[in-house]
Order: sequence, then C-alpha cells, then structure tokens
Amino acid sequence: MTSLFEHPSGGRVYGKDGHACFVVLGPYNGKPASVGNGAMVAFCCDTPEEVNAIYAKALMLGGTDEGAPGERRPDMHFSYFRDLDGNKLCAYCIG
Repeated sequence: MTSLFEHPSGGRVYGKDGHACFVVLGPYNGKPASVGNGAMVAFCCDTPEEVNAIYAKALMLGGTDEGAPGERRPDMHFSYFRDLDGNKLCAYCIG
C-alpha cells in the first residue's frame, strides 16, 4: 500500500494499484476528532440502488442522516449516516 495523495482536510489517502484502501481524513464537519467523529466505516456497494437501500434501512432503524445518497463526483455515488451509538458510516458505489 502506498500514499496516493494528500487530502485537503490534512489527511492522506493510501491505496494499491491506484485504488483507495485506507483513508485518514480530518472530520468533515470541522469539529475535533472524537468517538464517532473523525472515524468512519465505509461499505462498498455494487450499484447506486444498493447505496440508497442501505441508507434507507439505516434511517428506518433509527440512524441519523449525515448526507443523503447522491452522486458526489461523476460515477461516485455515496450516502452517509450515523448508527445509534453515533458512529459515522458510509455506503458507496464507484463506477
């Protein structure tokens, strides 16, 4: 695994063969990193519809919105939510 690029938040993206595998970023909301802020688990999905379904299920089960599903860049579909303990999670699809 090698460093792919520096991130504007002050973090860095690491990967292999040009694909991100491990990412260290500053918290998106600008608040200090803490339990549930500054750490995020991301689930790779096969389709944008799967991203939408995971997001909808998370909210149905009591999770909170951190970014509705949508295209963040061309061919990059993401959604963000928090679980009941406040951990930030992401479902995404690239391509």
